Amino acid sequence: MGTEVPLGARGRDSGPVFCGVAPEIIEDTLIHLATENEQYLSELPEQAGCFKETRIVEFIFLLAEKWHLDLPTRYQAVELLERFMIKQVEQMCDGRGSTQGQRSSWSSVRDQITNTFVLRLVSCVQLASKLSLHYSRVTSDTALTFLQSIKYSYTKQELLESELAVLNTLQFHINVSTPLAYVELLLEVLGYNGCLLPAKPLHQLCVQLLDLCYLTRETIYDTLLKIAIENSTPSKLQLAKFLTVKEDFMLLAVGVISTGVFILSPGHWEQAVEHLNCITGITAQSILEFSYAVVRRVVGSTTPRSPQDRIPPQK
Repeated sequence: MGTEVPLGARGRDSGPVFCGVAPEIIEDTLIHLATENEQYLSELPEQAGCFKETRIVEFIFLLAEKWHLDLPTRYQAVELLERFMIKQVEQMCDGRGSTQGQRSSWSSVRDQITNTFVLRLVSCVQLASKLSLHYSRVTSDTALTFLQSIKYSYTKQELLESELAVLNTLQFHINVSTPLAYVELLLEVLGYNGCLLPAKPLHQLCVQLLDLCYLTRETIYDTLLKIAIENSTPSKLQLAKFLTVKEDFMLLAVGVISTGVFILSPGHWEQAVEHLNCITGITAQSILEFSYAVVRRVVGSTTPRSPQDRIPPQK
């Protein structure tokens, strides 16, 4: 059950506290996240990213805001929904096999997904809120009231069965790390390594930039792809190979932090990129290109230019 908290208290969440973790814990956590990221990329399904469309992400973010959920919960809900939907589609298609009725089978799968999509989305937000140590969790009554407000007539039993369907499909593996965890850990490492940056303002800006990357995902990664291949019309093979870039949480976190430093404290940008390169092994060039793609989206540029024209090169 969620704990009722006065509205005034909800605005006093000061966010993470930096420089309060032992270096051994930081190192172990960094290794864990890097290993988890590499394993996920090595097993990446072809459909990865299909359920991170802007309208889906925006729906989840607005719902999390409406229910006063903390920052990690909304990102976790997006990732849970993505992984669940891909797994569900795979299971449904495998169950039908490849026959002459494949087209009608896919139509049936699509209809079934559409009919339960909002319910599954709400269930993913509920589950994400239960994983959080935050004061506010989404109860069944809260979820049902919302669903009824948008003309969905589900019972409490159907809501519970929907949560169980998500859990079973993901084999109860729902406590996945989000890009925010990577961002916050890397900020901790930067501080421990003596990189002089304003931690709390930078964290706040990084959250805003991470939101931007989620909400304008296709635009940012489209820019990044065109920079990488130096061509405005990528081939199907190039698009397929680029999928691991789009799903790389470590790259996303590094790019978000680099962009944040460039905006907030440009005098420390080169130092931050050097540190991030040493910590993660991601090249300075890759960090520069990602920062350029994000900055270009922030300023709304439509003129294709080289990232070196916008961001100072590394010395």
